[in-house]
Amino acid sequence: MLKRHFEKIWVQNVALLVLTALTVYYFAFVFEFKYDFDWAVFTHKTQYGHMGLLMLKGLNTTLTITFYSSIIALAMGTIFGLARLSKFKPVYWFATCYVELFRNTPLLIQLFFWNFALPYAFPEDLRLKLFDMHFEFWCATVGCGIFTGAFMAEIIRAGIQSIPKGLLEASYSSGLTFSQTLRKVILPLAFREIIPPLGSEFLNNMKNTSLAMTIGVTELCWSMTEVYSLTYRTFEAFSVATLVYLGLSLAIAGILYIVNERLKIMSPDRITPLRRVADILFWPIDFLGRKLEYVFWYFRKSPDQRTISPLRQSLRVVGKQTVLALKILFVAVLAYVLYEVGTAVYHFNWEIIWANLKTLLIWRFPDGDDTEFFLGLGGLAGSLLMAAISIVGSFFIGLVLGMGRTAKNRVFRIPSLLYIEIIRGIPLILVILWFYQAILPVVFKVDLDAFWAATIALTFFFGAYIAETVRGGIENIPSGQVEAAKASGLTYFQTMRKIILPQALKQMLPALVGMFIADFKDTSLAYIIGVMELTRAAYAVNNRIMVHPFEIYTTVAVLYFVFSYFMSLYAKRLERRLSPETMRIEM
Repeated sequence: MLKRHFEKIWVQNVALLVLTALTVYYFAFVFEFKYDFDWAVFTHKTQYGHMGLLMLKGLNTTLTITFYSSIIALAMGTIFGLARLSKFKPVYWFATCYVELFRNTPLLIQLFFWNFALPYAFPEDLRLKLFDMHFEFWCATVGCGIFTGAFMAEIIRAGIQSIPKGLLEASYSSGLTFSQTLRKVILPLAFREIIPPLGSEFLNNMKNTSLAMTIGVTELCWSMTEVYSLTYRTFEAFSVATLVYLGLSLAIAGILYIVNERLKIMSPDRITPLRRVADILFWPIDFLGRKLEYVFWYFRKSPDQRTISPLRQSLRVVGKQTVLALKILFVAVLAYVLYEVGTAVYHFNWEIIWANLKTLLIWRFPDGDDTEFFLGLGGLAGSLLMAAISIVGSFFIGLVLGMGRTAKNRVFRIPSLLYIEIIRGIPLILVILWFYQAILPVVFKVDLDAFWAATIALTFFFGAYIAETVRGGIENIPSGQVEAAKASGLTYFQTMRKIILPQALKQMLPALVGMFIADFKDTSLAYIIGVMELTRAAYAVNNRIMVHPFEIYTTVAVLYFVFSYFMSLYAKRLERRLSPETMRIEM
């Protein structure tokens, strides 16, 4: 009886209102918060300056870095995505090395390398001039662009490869040239496939700009930390930064939604109001495209003009020779770069590396004192332990939230949706600071070691991402199986446990392995609260020896890469075993 009444929408809405009211009542009248909010800190000038203007300046820097790094990422992603489809093996392997290297090392380590190690490759005079030209800002901008470009390259490659090979053969047999096939067949179809994941990367890039604070760039997260360091207004600073990041995420998501609406194929009698808005916004691009198409059509050659003249034939020969010369030049430049890199690695101070390798692997374990976490355990071992604990915990959180996200009942679906979207809309570094500085010590009155605070933050953060993976796996199962289970008398939980989840988990395995890789790399962000994981250990070692940043950060990058790369190979192997084979397109 209760279950039948609970299926009614108005009952679900009332239950949601009651739960919301109880939550507000508890935190407003029962829970002893012992914190006086003072929002005037952002509207009035303090003895340290105007905090509101400081946050606005940080927001302006965040938007600037996001804009420039997005352009760099899209350009590099396009170039290297197409290079990953090249039949010329040196180009293919160079693009593959770029993608695998930058995807399998943490962005924080890359920023540290560009900012702390790269300047030592230049003469001292040039190094000083670089720092006079806002070097940190450009390190963050270019670093975020290069990092995101590696992910975009894989998206663009996969989008092009998703096009059936028969369409290419049909376009070639109908007389279209390669450029016409690329412009009229491949790219229009590929864009419909790659726009949603590309949009996710643009959103991730915006959130990744928060790491610029670690190298001294005054962006939004840096401004937030300045506010609570100067005024001790922790909740106010964190809340404003969270709302700003959520607003930026919603704005980017809204733009992407409009783009997706514009790319949908609709009949004239089913055009939605949002599609009309999208058509108006994209009218200049459509107009320019029509004019360019007219130019291409006007200057096309008729069939009787397509005979090859001696001059045209000689130009084709010159063109082929030019392409061959460019290939030889590329191989020569690549060989020179490899020689320089090999020479630099050969001249590394290997004694410094071997002397500090144990520190990077386990920090001071087992010789640490009682005040340290687990007798000084840290370094790579600490990162792996943190990743293992957080990914196990986040799996159960994601499983519950994913099931709640797919539930028809609003009492389960709406809270799950809010949790997922809020957590996914803010940077991980902000989540870690929330748990370490506010939620655990103030709300729950729990004083934990920084290791456990970071682990809990990672658990709840990746729980939101795993929930989306679980939702996708559940929705992939044909609805007929659910209906058959209900007809056979199984309850909802029996259906999930015996039929849906066993099949969905099999499909989710590659994504879950990918989540573990991302979790392992993101343990580097625990550096911000002083956890002696691998990145913090490297930073401490570099500060102690000072003159060998290349050796230290290269070693750390290799350690991250080795573990992440072999795990990614395992994920690809799982994906090949659990997915149908696809045809590889070469260009």
